[in-house]
Amino acid sequence: METGQGRRRETADLLVSGDRIAVIGTALQAPAGCAVLEAAGHLVMPGLINAHFHSPGNFMKGMLDGLPLELFMLYEVPPLAQGADSGRLAHVRTLLGALEMLKLGITSVMDDAFHVPIATRDSVDGIMAAYRESGMRARVAIDQPNVVEYDKFPFLADLLPPEMRAAMDAAPRQSGEELIELYRHLIDTWDGAADGRLSAALSCSAPQRVTVPYLEALSRLSRERHLPFNIHILETKLQRVLGDEKYGRSLVRYAHDNGALSPDTVVIHAIWVDDDDMRILAETGVTVAHNPVCNLRLGSGIAPFRAWRNAGIQVCLGTDELIADDSANLWGAIKGMGLVHTLADADPATWPAAPEILDTMWHGGARALGLEGRIGRLAPGALADLAVVDLDTFAFTPLNDIERQLVYCETGSSVRHVMVAGRWVVRDGKVTTVDEVALRREARAIMAEAAPGMAAAREAGARLDPYYRAMVRRAHARNVGLRRRLD
Repeated sequence: METGQGRRRETADLLVSGDRIAVIGTALQAPAGCAVLEAAGHLVMPGLINAHFHSPGNFMKGMLDGLPLELFMLYEVPPLAQGADSGRLAHVRTLLGALEMLKLGITSVMDDAFHVPIATRDSVDGIMAAYRESGMRARVAIDQPNVVEYDKFPFLADLLPPEMRAAMDAAPRQSGEELIELYRHLIDTWDGAADGRLSAALSCSAPQRVTVPYLEALSRLSRERHLPFNIHILETKLQRVLGDEKYGRSLVRYAHDNGALSPDTVVIHAIWVDDDDMRILAETGVTVAHNPVCNLRLGSGIAPFRAWRNAGIQVCLGTDELIADDSANLWGAIKGMGLVHTLADADPATWPAAPEILDTMWHGGARALGLEGRIGRLAPGALADLAVVDLDTFAFTPLNDIERQLVYCETGSSVRHVMVAGRWVVRDGKVTTVDEVALRREARAIMAEAAPGMAAAREAGARLDPYYRAMVRRAHARNVGLRRRLD
């Protein structure tokens, strides 16, 4: 098949046996009893890998206007929330996002799942059971801060009235020991479940959001079990200021000093990093999760992508969450990555080209999930996680360059069939594992039941809003020696 610019993608047969690609070749004879999909005029490619995602945001698409992260989280994860999510809510909410991703050709996800206000076995099991039911490949972490809210930020403790600080002191919070015990449940029950399709990851949310003993315990567990360790670091300018104010060093240095950076670590966002931070990230072998659409939605800044790459840092790609991207569509992040970095440097040689973007998504994503060489590639022995894309669509007509058109033209609408671990989970654009109509109906019913509680939490956030805005203004007035915005 001619794909433009002198490059060719040959017509071939692909044989899947069990959960693996067995053979790729021409004129293969299908074994007796083998199901055959005739895909002439289609592109067979590795399933997309969403390397950073928060499934608990799946009911919140379109809920908020653009706000800086610190204000956004005030409404998304209200600091004074009470109670806990039911297992059924967590299950339906997770399943909704999983099906959206599968229909777009996204076969693997790293779900850094937060729980408001506390994590429970029921909510963890609800998430994992949803991925099992969906047919998707998923690594799931428990993203749970365990320090009092005002300690996560600079200036906030002084800005808040005493009664609000007292309310935060009294808000539900889990100890590091409780959370490690919950991780033992996640690992013992779910790591390797569904014939290896489901697995565990770790998360501290962010180094400033947890106690040092808990951060160190997670770091040890990651090294011992070689589990991916998700850490949000320097997403915003305010977090740069926090490092200076609270720790006298950047949050990258702080995390490194506490043993949290290794080749198993996925550092999320890393926008407000300086040269020394990037040297540490490169030397420790972490992978940085880039979320270009979320970064724009929250005004966090333009990530220094080319500086990361020049420093030797591995990069993967994610959508973040449905309240901060408003979709689980990784195609938007793929295109966004190709567009936003044109604003960082006038030299087009520094802009990411289509092959680099796709490599970031596939190879970088596989590395982040701890599945390098096993997903994100078409080769004998690789896991049979595939997306079949119809080339007789507007996105590929006329077909000039397959890689550029995947990056800049495709939206996911051309995906026709999706396979995970050798099993068809989408055929002719329809999910085969779950009744989509019934799921959407149940999701609407659950959201209606949850709406009053969510409204009350937002009202509580509104009472705190003026103090958070004052904090953000004060942080943004600080000169930190870096520019990541156009202002």
